[in-house]
Amino acid sequence: MRKWFLVFACTAILPALLLVQSCSSKKIRANLSMTERMQLADEYFAKKRYLDARDQYRILTLSYSGSRLADKAQFYLAECHFFTKEYILSASEYERLIKMYPNSEYVDDAKYKLGYSYYKLSPKYSLDQEYTLKAIREFQEFLEEYRTSDLAPVVEKQLAECRNKLAQKQYSSAEIYYKMKYWDAAIIYFNLVLDQYFDSQYAPKAQFYLAECYRNLRKYEEAAVEYDRFVEKFPKHEWTGKAKEQSKNVKALRSRATPVAENPAEDR
Repeated sequence: MRKWFLVFACTAILPALLLVQSCSSKKIRANLSMTERMQLADEYFAKKRYLDARDQYRILTLSYSGSRLADKAQFYLAECHFFTKEYILSASEYERLIKMYPNSEYVDDAKYKLGYSYYKLSPKYSLDQEYTLKAIREFQEFLEEYRTSDLAPVVEKQLAECRNKLAQKQYSSAEIYYKMKYWDAAIIYFNLVLDQYFDSQYAPKAQFYLAECYRNLRKYEEAAVEYDRFVEKFPKHEWTGKAKEQSKNVKALRSRATPVAENPAEDR
């Protein structure tokens, strides 16, 4: 029994000792040159060992901030935070690159990833939209500065998603007032959607229900104007036929409500 225990103990302990020896043999030298440390960091990054890569890139940014590799280390430090979903930190590091190394080859990518970090932080429409607004700002600046970039179509799509989210927030407020029959309050919010997010997917609905609010208030002239505006702005929308019909109805109601002017000749 004792012999069996010794054999078992040796069998269990030996692999652990070999592992420790293996790890210690790969211990990083403290006096790595800049090039060697960058190579090590890149190897970690390629293997998706982002925490290890982050530590090495951080050393490079602190120890060699004025070197030819500093901007690359700064960019990939931000990338490590991004791929570990630390988006607030990644945004901070991308911004640092843009400010410290404005002539770097990585600036355009960093500008996009700065906006994309905020995009990833953007919550559902009903919550505070601080990060959505920041993403919109960065995406718009990217498109102004790098209109010909291969990333431009991606940025335009993500920018539209952000704007739709803000439009949805405004539209949902208008919809609540509309359902409660607070027509005047609903009109304010439908107009906000149309003024600020005219290019969003919520603009057609806002335009149609704006007209409906005026109809419910019996302001037939304003309702007719808004229905006609819907037809003009969204001629291929599925509600266009309905808007035309409603326009005809409110114009008929308006003509009935308008008093007939007296003929001065008859009075004489």
